[in-house]
Amino acid sequence: MGKNDNDKALTGDIRLGKVRKLQKRIDENSQLIESVVDKLVAQYCQGLDEYMSHIRNILNDREHPPTDEELDDFTLNLPVLLYFTGSAQETLGIKEDVAKAVKQEVYNEVYMATSGTIADKSAASELATQNEFITHTAYNRAYKKIKLRMDAASETLQSVKKVLSRRIAEYDMTRIDWGRFEPKGGK
Repeated sequence: MGKNDNDKALTGDIRLGKVRKLQKRIDENSQLIESVVDKLVAQYCQGLDEYMSHIRNILNDREHPPTDEELDDFTLNLPVLLYFTGSAQETLGIKEDVAKAVKQEVYNEVYMATSGTIADKSAASELATQNEFITHTAYNRAYKKIKLRMDAASETLQSVKKVLSRRIAEYDMTRIDWGRFEPKGGK
């Protein structure tokens, strides 16, 4: 079979109506999973999300750059929020592990109860564990989303530390009494 035969076969099999119907089904199912994931993430990241929004609001005020006190506040509060969010993330990780175990348990029960070929048993088991699969996937995605938020908050913390260090260096430079220094070569 040549390249053109492949292209022809593929084009002949594609039905735009079927593709759109499939896209709609995928979008609807994805929205369901997204809502579960978003609810989990909001539950475990509420404090961090609120504080990051607070930081964003301060940074978006171009007329008033963040004060030293605000930067100090960021530097002190972000690690605490990351600590608690990290703990919550690990709690979510435990739930993900349990969801995976439940999925496997149901899969195994259906597999053992189904007669037929290995392919028949596998197909029946996969079909029977769709809800468990989706639940496990939701916990897995929520865990990853929380990790991304924690990484972004850590990056923000590192940036704040750099800004504070730069400001400290600038303040130190302005306090130097340049009159104490004589140019090279004497007076």
